[in-house]
Amino acid sequence: MRHAAVTAGLLLVHLGGAGAALAQSPAAPNPTAPLPTAPQPTAPKPGAPNPLAKPLSNPLGAPLGTPSTAAPLGTDRDPAFTAYQRGRYRTALDFAVSRANAQGDAAAMVLAGELLSQGYGVRQDPTAARKWYEAAAAKGNADALFTLGAVLMASPTVTTKDQAVEFFRKAAENGSARAAYNLGLVYLQGEVAPKEPAIAAEWFKRGAERDQPDALYALATLYRDGNGVPRDPIESARLLQRASEIGNDVATTELAIAVFNGVGVPKDEERAAALFRKAALQGNAIAQNRYARILSAGRGVPKDVIAAAGWHLVAKAQKLDDPMLDKLVASLTPEQRAQAQARIKPWTPPPAY
Repeated sequence: MRHAAVTAGLLLVHLGGAGAALAQSPAAPNPTAPLPTAPQPTAPKPGAPNPLAKPLSNPLGAPLGTPSTAAPLGTDRDPAFTAYQRGRYRTALDFAVSRANAQGDAAAMVLAGELLSQGYGVRQDPTAARKWYEAAAAKGNADALFTLGAVLMASPTVTTKDQAVEFFRKAAENGSARAAYNLGLVYLQGEVAPKEPAIAAEWFKRGAERDQPDALYALATLYRDGNGVPRDPIESARLLQRASEIGNDVATTELAIAVFNGVGVPKDEERAAALFRKAALQGNAIAQNRYARILSAGRGVPKDVIAAAGWHLVAKAQKLDDPMLDKLVASLTPEQRAQAQARIKPWTPPPAY
């Protein structure tokens, strides 16, 4: 997630027939010290996605995933969501449109909007999708408000960006953790609204309270730096721990550095090594590099220069260079280099998200 403007926009693909489009629109509207002591995740190195760089985006054409408004599990689940989760997208769209038109159900409107924006079961139709999102937003649906805010934030004009902030605000007030995170970035970066780190922290807190991983990480960096909140390395580490638990590899890497150096948490090189390995396996290049360094030094793990070389090569493939580890690889015998290469062949990085 990277700078103030959301980079994705509307897809310009339409349904083949006007009748179909009408039917699917709303009826009503050093080896001895391998780690830095002052990491800077807000200025990330290559290969480490940084949640503090750009708002979360979900404009038309970017999937919501399973709608958060889906009915709970049970025998009386709504047929539209049941069909959606079974991959019967055309059926799901028919049910969603019927339910939305008959009952004015906002969750069904959001589902219809997603199916049409993605082209699930039908050809993509961003125009019809947007109408459904607008209808749901008019009813205060947080997912729809967030999506429309993301679309407006993609615009190059100041007016629509201001409108986007208001959509995000309404979405956050209606429970959207993603919108709260985006608002935090707006006030932290000061490009769309005045730069107010204290206000940013309050919005990040809202997102963090709902376990939004990027909001947890963002708030942790504010506590780490004393930016908008009192400096509190213990609270920073707590937030990083929670973000790590729910899969944020950047937070896991930051937490590993804190644990290795004993900042906000007890110093524990063995635990730090395990955290670096976890994030390295998730594809984080900085974690791969740091794990290679501690393997080369035998800090927190048994010294293993072949494994260190392997992880260095993985990180290097992600454009993260390290002259010290280059020298390590150069010092290996041809047989050892082959062993390092063999170790990394079965491993492939996870897809980007």
